[in-house]
Amino acid sequence: MKEARAFSPCHITGFFQILDQPANSLYAGSRGAGVSLSRGLETIVKVRKALKSSLQVKINGSASNSTRVSKHVVDAFLSRFERIENFEIIVEHHAEVPIGSGFGTSGAAALSLALALSDVFGLGMSKMEAGKMAHAAEVECKTGLGTVIAEAFGGLEVRVKPGAPGIGETKNVPASKDYAVACLTFDSLPTEKFLTDKMTRKRINEFGGNLVDKLIEQPNVANFMNFSRQFAEHVGLITEKVRRVLNAADNVNFVCSMPMFGESVFTLIKQESLEELLKVFRKYGADGKIILSEIDFEGARLLK
Repeated sequence: MKEARAFSPCHITGFFQILDQPANSLYAGSRGAGVSLSRGLETIVKVRKALKSSLQVKINGSASNSTRVSKHVVDAFLSRFERIENFEIIVEHHAEVPIGSGFGTSGAAALSLALALSDVFGLGMSKMEAGKMAHAAEVECKTGLGTVIAEAFGGLEVRVKPGAPGIGETKNVPASKDYAVACLTFDSLPTEKFLTDKMTRKRINEFGGNLVDKLIEQPNVANFMNFSRQFAEHVGLITEKVRRVLNAADNVNFVCSMPMFGESVFTLIKQESLEELLKVFRKYGADGKIILSEIDFEGARLLK
């Protein structure tokens, strides 16, 4: 079997504004801000010629119900490129973070899969082209709006204009390499439910766009975290477990927030302060899982 590998960073969105009105999914998306993680998702694609097309998708070694986006990406490739008909396609996703907990895993799966499919079939797609197919899949499956463009380029970003890579626009928020992303995750939250719920959408959009404008004017880590927290408070999805940790972190002057969307707590923090924050996480989040990561500044890429 022929094989190709690709990696996408995972990503945490701090705040955003929904802009999904365009009928063309390449132009739909979000404005917002977030950070890409060096802990991400690797995708291995194996193919061989067959009498008819078949697809098998695994996540962390097991068949999963969370493969809708991956199947959507493969279907898009099959309908666009006649030469990849009648192949057995095996997709293996390996995620370094929990699925559905606010880490942008569906976008990372779609993006790394698109890159690997292009490589294994010799299609020669650029990262922009592969990113467009991944973005369209995310939007059409209602699993994300701006994650793919963020993960394509990495760093701490503000998404200035909605849309797929090459259509949307991002700007870097300066962040030095001595920042760590510290997370405490409890459980998953259903992204699709919140992206389609009228009240949640209203709360997101009456506040998110203004925060994006403010971060563009003054792009720094402190503002990103403060605006993320203001947004989480306004949208109103903070659970009891998350509230307990947020309050404890506030008491020792660490600004934390909640990823959109996951029952989790996150912050960007300098390495020298990390241990003090982890004491809070261990004390008030004993039933959660601590995840530490550096910022990924490279974005999605093929692996050799």
